[in-house]
Amino acid sequence: MQGDDFHVYDTTLRDGSQQEGLNLSVTDKLAVARHLDDLGVGFIEGGWPGANPKDTEFFRRALTELDLRHARLTAFGATRRAGVKAADDPQVAALRESGASVVTLVAKSHDRHVELALRTTLEENLAMIRDTVSHLRAEGQRVFLDAEHFFDGYKANRAYALEAVRTAAEAGADVVALCDTNGGMLPDELADVVDEVVGLGVRVGIHCHDDSGCAVANSLAAVKAGATHVQGCANGYGERSGNANLFTVIGNLQLKRGMDLVSDGQLAEMTRIAHAVSEVTNVAPGSQQPYVGLSAFAHKAGLHASAVKVDPDLYQHIDPATVGNDMRMLVSSMAGRASVELKGRELGYDLSGDKAKAVVDKVKELESTGYTFEAADASFELLLREELTGVRQRHFEVESWRSIVERRPDGSMVSEATVKLHAKGERIIATGEGNGPVNALDNALRIALGRLYPELARLELVDYKVRILEGAHGTDARTRVLIESADGEREWGTVGVEDNVIAASWQALEEAVTYCLLHAGHEAG
Repeated sequence: MQGDDFHVYDTTLRDGSQQEGLNLSVTDKLAVARHLDDLGVGFIEGGWPGANPKDTEFFRRALTELDLRHARLTAFGATRRAGVKAADDPQVAALRESGASVVTLVAKSHDRHVELALRTTLEENLAMIRDTVSHLRAEGQRVFLDAEHFFDGYKANRAYALEAVRTAAEAGADVVALCDTNGGMLPDELADVVDEVVGLGVRVGIHCHDDSGCAVANSLAAVKAGATHVQGCANGYGERSGNANLFTVIGNLQLKRGMDLVSDGQLAEMTRIAHAVSEVTNVAPGSQQPYVGLSAFAHKAGLHASAVKVDPDLYQHIDPATVGNDMRMLVSSMAGRASVELKGRELGYDLSGDKAKAVVDKVKELESTGYTFEAADASFELLLREELTGVRQRHFEVESWRSIVERRPDGSMVSEATVKLHAKGERIIATGEGNGPVNALDNALRIALGRLYPELARLELVDYKVRILEGAHGTDARTRVLIESADGEREWGTVGVEDNVIAASWQALEEAVTYCLLHAGHEAG
């Protein structure tokens, strides 16, 4: 469990879930909490019990279903209502009865918010802070306080914003987190304010939003100025532009500032956890996300690849394995010989001598016609084998294929495809149906080869993307299709480019099957 000298506080399940399009069920929230606990964060804010049925149910289930090894579960809620004692406020009671040992209260520290949003006096707001914090402390719960809109409030009425912080600390709040709720602060000005608040003798935390693109930088600046509690969300989730990305914050504080926040083993799980959380939230992971993104250590330019070939550290700020990520070489028209050599080595091929030049020339030739190999490693490997051996890898020869779409009288649509091919000395004709012409071709190809190659039963198409390359040509434009396939053990991408989208799809499908059979150990002709 993380020590108390410095807090890493996650608010994905509450603040992060306010992101547009992100909707978590109770089961989802429990799953995300387990992943965050695996990372070793100190506190996981579970939500607002009593404010909605979902969060109330989450805390009820969390007591019996969450076996947290590192984190403490935290309940979030507001200070009591104006004119009501904390002991009599139902929302405060929900926090008290949540089963959470730590409560984080949100309180107004901006005078205009007090008067316009709460519709009460500045004096009553301070009483609400004092009464709620002291009541929960007397009930045995640890209390953190989020000073909402603190930095904007500080600019508008410095004395009152500081008085709100002082009142919370004197009432027993262990931490007062200063919130850049509108996300408009810049690091230098924010650091000056944090330094002043730390000088009051208050334990300071920081909670930043990313509306100015500075949430992570502001969080780091606050820590340097003396904050010992930092809040953020997995993958930078959150309302509007999101919250400080907690993975980036952890990476920077641990690897750049030398702070011991999580174990080396937990840090090495960060990329896996980031992607696992993305799967639960059903939000596509940001490929360019620092540290954990798929492209965070990807090299495309030939100049970079030449340097990386000599020493990976020349174009990488850390060893990707430190955070559980990998260096990737992208093969493209921008690639030079070094890129292709490194990619070949990654795939297990020796491209020393003049071998790489022929591959580079072929890649550039094909990419000039619309191909891309960045997301099509399988197609690149097949191209590589062909260039090295002079023989195209084939487990079957295609005689012909066709696919039709039928609209039936009841309005339903069905596609049917027929393939004719030769494999292992046999001429095979097979027909398949599907919910579209590509799906029907995929099924027909599997049916045709399934008896000869049982491994294809495990093959599945997991992603399919189409891009029109020459839009000016309208419906007869050149088309690129990228297909992602999997067999339960590995995933691979293939590409097809043709004037006809179905023909491009067939090309990518054919290469996906060829790659599957090749790695299943079948010799190709």
